[in-house]
Amino acid sequence: MIVDAQSVKTTDLTKNSGYDGGKKISGIKRHMAVDINGLPQAILVTRANVSDRSGALAMFSLASQNLELVQHVMVDGGYTGNDFADLVKLILNAKTTVAKRNELHMFTVLPQRWIVERSWSWLDKCRRLWKNCERALNSSLQMVVLAFLKIVLKRY
Repeated sequence: MIVDAQSVKTTDLTKNSGYDGGKKISGIKRHMAVDINGLPQAILVTRANVSDRSGALAMFSLASQNLELVQHVMVDGGYTGNDFADLVKLILNAKTTVAKRNELHMFTVLPQRWIVERSWSWLDKCRRLWKNCERALNSSLQMVVLAFLKIVLKRY
């Protein structure tokens, strides 16, 4: 399983928005865990001020029954730390691997990380998800679920 988070800007109507200082975006953050095919296994929508680590742990806790067969979790550099790996081991009983960027500051495709990035690009094709217009976080979550349902129905 591959885990990542995406910050999304919100409109003025939205109640539940936070500020992501790293990306300088006021809005929400989508946390997603995908399988090897890029299909979501767990999704959580939070305010943008929630860190990647705490959002991923909350997502794992909420979906732990659906993720009991997971043995390996791959994350990017935003999830580093022994405490994160230990908590993932406690919640999912899975090993965590951090795919780090190249230290030479040259572009390289990180192993298996492109799968979750491809899933984000599938969502970017849904115009309604470019910017968050929903007032409630649960409504934003359901729009992501509907978008993936549309993607899966078109594929198969």
